[in-house]
Amino acid sequence: MAGEKSTTSIADFEKSLDELEKLVRDLEQGELSLEQSLTAFERGVKLTRECQQALRTAEQRVEQLVENSDGTLQTRPFTPDESA
Repeated sequence: MAGEKSTTSIADFEKSLDELEKLVRDLEQGELSLEQSLTAFERGVKLTRECQQALRTAEQRVEQLVENSDGTLQTRPFTPDESA
C-alpha cells in the first residue's frame, strides 16, 4: 500500500503541474477578465504550494537511499529530526 500512496502522489503532482501550466498559459494570453485572472492566480498559488510540498517529500525519500559498499541500495526510515 505504501507504493500505491507514492504512485498516487506522483500522479497528483503531475496533474497539478499540468493544471498549473494551463493556468499560466491562460493568464499569459490576457483574455481572462480581472475576476477570472484573480481566481486563476489564487488556484495557481495553491497548486504551486502543493507541488513544492510533493517535491520536498520526494527529496526526503531520495535522501533516505544509502548506497552500500557493494553498490546495492539500502533504504532507511525517514525521521523529521534528520532533515536539517
